[in-house]
Amino acid sequence: MAKQKSIIRLDGTIGGITFYKSKDGYLAREKGGISPERIRTDPAFQRTRENGAEFGRAGKAGKVLRKSIRGLLQNINDSRMVSRLTKEMLKVIQLDRINPRGLRNVIDGEAELLIGFDFNANGKLSNTLFASWEKTLDRATGEAGVLFEPFEASSMIGAPAGSTHYRLTAAAMSIDFEKEIYDSVIGSSDTLELSPIAGNAIAIDLQLPADSTHPLFLALGIEFYQQVNEINYPLKNGAFNALQIIDVIG
Repeated sequence: MAKQKSIIRLDGTIGGITFYKSKDGYLAREKGGISPERIRTDPAFQRTRENGAEFGRAGKAGKVLRKSIRGLLQNINDSRMVSRLTKEMLKVIQLDRINPRGLRNVIDGEAELLIGFDFNANGKLSNTLFASWEKTLDRATGEAGVLFEPFEASSMIGAPAGSTHYRLTAAAMSIDFEKEIYDSVIGSSDTLELSPIAGNAIAIDLQLPADSTHPLFLALGIEFYQQVNEINYPLKNGAFNALQIIDVIG
């Protein structure tokens, strides 16, 4: 793969070279390669088929996880989030010690590896929210949520320039990766001022079905706003909003 540096940007195929535009700019690569039919049938490509199957499974798992918290991800701006999540899901699948290669899956893998995953690489929770919290994620009761003791927002939140207010968010999910279905519940605090005075305790209580047999996830996030004439406007299209998986029960 090579970058195009010419003044004229090409798009298409010329002399066996394919020119195209991607998120990384205008690129060029040699056309050709092994036919899809050979990859599907040739025993020499058994490992390729196995890797492809697991990569596809990782992509589907990431998709259903994203769908379960779509309401929060609409306020997150990270163009590489999908590929980063697929990469982490593949790591989860590769730790499946039960099924043979090519048939490994998230359910029998180590979903706990997703703890700490930031949906916005440009707005990581650890660089944004410094107040301590207590988390709850209980399979037997289905209870979930996050509790914050009173804290001074101006010193315990790394707010981006221009923001005047914030809102804490949380989500709990029970996901059946095999059937690609889920139960999820999303909650949030009020929209609060970035004040130097400690506010009240903040509790975001969530409730999933009790005794779920599927992997459980708990996510915590923060969104920023600028208040003008008592109206709160989302700040810079979510570029600084954070959302992280803080707990997993596989």
